[in-house]
Amino acid sequence: MNDNATPISTLFERLEEFSKTSIELYKLKLIDKSVDIVSSLVGSLVIFSTVALSFLIINIGFALWIGKLLNDLFYGFFIIGGFYAILAILLAIFCNQWIKNPVSNSLISEILKRK
Repeated sequence: MNDNATPISTLFERLEEFSKTSIELYKLKLIDKSVDIVSSLVGSLVIFSTVALSFLIINIGFALWIGKLLNDLFYGFFIIGGFYAILAILLAIFCNQWIKNPVSNSLISEILKRK
């Protein structure tokens, strides 16, 4: 500090340093939250992909098995396809309740979570 500096100019210098430090702190917090959310999403995507592939293979097996029981393989695929068509209709009807609201709440709680 300068001996010639007035208290007002010293106050402004400290205020400027404080604002720069605060902005830097908010940037770092934003980066931390962003990285946390992205890493959670990537982990969830990997798990989802693995489960989806396993589920697909199991469904093909069920379709072949049902088709073998009904003496025509394509019947099994029609039955499994019909089941998923009904499931898709239910998901379309209840999308907000089953998917949108829980995902929104999860993202909001992850953003607002304090360490």
